[in-house]
Amino acid sequence: MKKPRIYTMSFASVYPLYIQKAEKKDRTKAEVDEIIFWLTGYDKASLQQVLDQKTDFETFFAQAPAMNPNASLITGVICGYRVEEIEDKVMQQVRYLDKLIDELAKGKTMEKILRK
Repeated sequence: MKKPRIYTMSFASVYPLYIQKAEKKDRTKAEVDEIIFWLTGYDKASLQQVLDQKTDFETFFAQAPAMNPNASLITGVICGYRVEEIEDKVMQQVRYLDKLIDELAKGKTMEKILRK
């Protein structure tokens, strides 16, 4: 079976779109980064390395230092799919990140977004 296109897209090509989406709603790049750090365990230096190397999404999530165990608390619909029901692990992780960025853009507090 052919892999979804998102798997081979570089994270660096989508990252500016996450920032743009957040900034349109008066949120910040720092908040986008905080979400990425919380979900994946990357830090500023390792995220920059991912961006510089144009790492694809599949590798980005496969090499994530520590996926947050609270990621399973992320629920809801994104792109017409319930994130908690997506069976493909990588696709679910991509959608988790999409959902968190959406919540940021919709004005939720960081405390709620990060499931604290």
